[in-house]
Amino acid sequence: MPGPRRRSILVSRLADRPLGRPQNVILDELRGIILDGQVPPGSAIPLDAVATAFGVSRIPVREALMTLIGEGLVDHRPNGGYRVATMTVREFAEIYLVREALETAGLRAAVELACRDDDEQARAAHSALDEAIRAYDGRLYHRESRRFHLALIRPCRMRRLLHMLDLAWNQTEPLQPMSHLDSAERELLHADHAGMLAAFCARDPEALTAVFAVHHHRLQAAIGALPQDTGLFEIEG
Repeated sequence: MPGPRRRSILVSRLADRPLGRPQNVILDELRGIILDGQVPPGSAIPLDAVATAFGVSRIPVREALMTLIGEGLVDHRPNGGYRVATMTVREFAEIYLVREALETAGLRAAVELACRDDDEQARAAHSALDEAIRAYDGRLYHRESRRFHLALIRPCRMRRLLHMLDLAWNQTEPLQPMSHLDSAERELLHADHAGMLAAFCARDPEALTAVFAVHHHRLQAAIGALPQDTGLFEIEG
């Protein structure tokens, strides 16, 4: 006789939410929970239980999930229901190639347009990374790393590029890749960040993109070397 069904991790994160949430709030809350990385890739998203947690019918939840499928954050399989999207090592590397191309273009434009206020925001983001290193907090370092990169890129003021980068970056967030690295690997990446900050503040696009390329390839290599049986990636068939 089967035992009791385990409660969905995602549904447990919806506890104590006010009932009757509007469509846009449902979408934002589901997206936020997935991007937070505390619901592992492959986790089931039970439609009825999620609808009950929000106090709504299945329709707005299904519409929110369809949007998240389009963003690459949710998978749906016939007779298998919805789940947090998974990806293979090869798919992960593909997303990182997209990110590298977008970030390189954004950084070059940002250096030309940046001002002193942008320098201060980048320095503040880098200081937050310093704190995460001192705290030996991988999840915090992962979160602050994105803040730092965006502080360098946002001055490009290229709205469509920033939107595409945001979508591509989100697809890797459920895996929380930087939180799986050891402290020595994070120290190397943090040294790259310091080099990027110095080049940004010096308004040197060639130095900035050169350090960024080394940084990006270093991160890809470190993630690619992670054990394949940890559940982080989907095994290719």
